Amino acid sequence: MKQNPVFLLALAVCVPVGLWGVLDPDRMAGAVLGFTTWFMVGASWWWLTLCSAFVIFAAVLALGPWGRIRLGADDDRPEFSTVSWIAMLFAGGMGAGLLFWGVAEPVTHFAAPPGREGGTPEAARAAMVITNLHWGLHAWSIYGICALVIAYFSFRRGGKPLISTPLTGLIGGRTERGVSVAADVLGVVAVVFGLAGSLAMGTLQMRSGLASTIGTPETGGVALIILAVLFATYMISTLTGVEKGMKLLSNINMILAIGLMLFIMAAGPTAFIFESAVDTLGSYLSQIVSISFRLYPYEGLTEWSASWTLTYLIWWLAWGPFVGVFIARISRGRTIREFCAGVILVPTLFSILWFAVFGGAGIYVELFGPGGLSALVADNVSEALFAFLGYFPFTGVLAAVALALIFIFLVTSADSGTFVLSMLTTNGSLNPRASAKLVWGSLVAVITAATLLSASVEVARAMATLGAIPFSVVLVLQLVGFLRALADEPMGTAAAQERV
Repeated sequence: MKQNPVFLLALAVCVPVGLWGVLDPDRMAGAVLGFTTWFMVGASWWWLTLCSAFVIFAAVLALGPWGRIRLGADDDRPEFSTVSWIAMLFAGGMGAGLLFWGVAEPVTHFAAPPGREGGTPEAARAAMVITNLHWGLHAWSIYGICALVIAYFSFRRGGKPLISTPLTGLIGGRTERGVSVAADVLGVVAVVFGLAGSLAMGTLQMRSGLASTIGTPETGGVALIILAVLFATYMISTLTGVEKGMKLLSNINMILAIGLMLFIMAAGPTAFIFESAVDTLGSYLSQIVSISFRLYPYEGLTEWSASWTLTYLIWWLAWGPFVGVFIARISRGRTIREFCAGVILVPTLFSILWFAVFGGAGIYVELFGPGGLSALVADNVSEALFAFLGYFPFTGVLAAVALALIFIFLVTSADSGTFVLSMLTTNGSLNPRASAKLVWGSLVAVITAATLLSASVEVARAMATLGAIPFSVVLVLQLVGFLRALADEPMGTAAAQERV
């Protein structure tokens, strides 16, 4: 049977990286860090401008007349309830990341904020604003626009759910076929590296959690065993192809996450947490324009921007093809306005509350409590959540819940990621063959293992952003194709399309 060229070319890019990482992890880690740092520092202005443009574009779409357009036929209605839809957005989008960085990032910025003294009330406020810049409107606007473009062309225009579909007719001639294949290949590469980097961070956090709860050694061997269990679980899940299973796991995880958050609220400094949430929301909204374009060139902190803000934003770009296809798949029948509210605003508000609870309580420990948390985080960022839970009653139960959350989030992310990779490399098939799932699920595990062998969270983050650097060009072309398609929409009948 003739193989899809996207499948073969993507393998030709990803397999050598996986083998290189297994055979020589230190050199691979150095090359990945050097490549990503050079691109982010040298073109920092491009990355920040591009990602901030996603926020502006999302606002224009939601508030303008295009917001009434339905993602599908005019009489289509959503397949999933709003609660299940939101739960699946988190499971596929950034669930494990919120657990990994919920305490670690605010406490890290509190101890060493860019351009100011650490450990002060001003540093605490700056830390919360910076964290929400990384996890708020920018992140979800990138996801939202990537998903919206694919959903629009797939459901409203009847195209295939491929990265290249919005490019159809944009270039024309013989060149278009080559550009379309290249776009799909770059999308696959971005997903593979982005997923591998995120799975590596989640595996390291699980290893730290097991070490703090049952005393397992924090070795590379333990990390690989965790990955093997994770691989077996997500491969079983993705090969069965039971869509209801993904919905069920997402709902369970959302309940567990909210339950854990409510417990920290009740058992921790409750008033301080709510005050922190309100204060952070106000500071974030009042500074959103300035921080969206801040690179610290006058302070000589461009490298700090590259290692934090730009790394996050490009990380979201890397996950854009995967999360975009996944979100598009579960969002048929919603209007663009409803889509933007559900995919961008609701998750952003939840993220602000999440970081106010975990990060705010962590900063409270430093400012008004026994302290010591920032030193633990600086020593090993993977231990941050479990060290934080040690300040609360029922630490063992909380740690077990956190481990279950991380594991299920990783399984759902890897499951849906493997499906999307298989779909993108089988010409947009909604039922990709099992062999394709096996190939991509295995390759993601190999590259994750190679990343784990470096034993560095920084390498995992760099790996997560590696594929997004060339993919950014494809995103710009997608937006041009999307704008051309919107210009053809009959706005005079838009009101009828919004009826419920």
